[in-house]
Amino acid sequence: MLKSLMLAMVLCTGLVVAGAAQSSSSDQSGAGMTAGNMSKSAVSAADKKFVENAAQGGMAEVELGQLAAEKASSDDVKKFGQRMVDDHSKANDQLKQLASSKGIDVPSELNAKDKATKERLSKLSGEQFDRSYMQDMVKDHTKDVSEFQHESKSGKDSEIKNFASQTLPTLQEHLTQAKTVASKNQSKSPSTQAQK
Repeated sequence: MLKSLMLAMVLCTGLVVAGAAQSSSSDQSGAGMTAGNMSKSAVSAADKKFVENAAQGGMAEVELGQLAAEKASSDDVKKFGQRMVDDHSKANDQLKQLASSKGIDVPSELNAKDKATKERLSKLSGEQFDRSYMQDMVKDHTKDVSEFQHESKSGKDSEIKNFASQTLPTLQEHLTQAKTVASKNQSKSPSTQAQK
């Protein structure tokens, strides 16, 4: 009987020690999660807004680029649209990973403004589509370049600032190319065609 009592005491002691160890490790991992969440919430409001706007704009560039690759009548506009799909898909993937690591939720669908632009463009065809799409691309990329320049200089979070700095040259190329393609399509306007 004494042996049974001793065995029961040893088993109980083992269970108590194991329970204490498990409780201690879950407390430590809980503390780690809290510290991790604190670092995620440390992103400034301006940096967070930049990430959200960049994600929204990038998603719009992909969807509008797909539309251009399908609907454009000019090979230059089709190629530009496909480049938007390729480049902005890559940048969007990088931005989503960065946003996730910072605890920032990015939009999963177009906002009302971009939906309206897509709807408007989808009703156009031929040279009218080409002109309108390229005008939108010049306007959008002018705004994008400005926002990415600002973030690359004034951003508080080093990783977000680095993303802006690394993406900026591609956006500047997009703007230059958009202006070139847009000017070619302006020269094909109906009034120019009528004069020929």
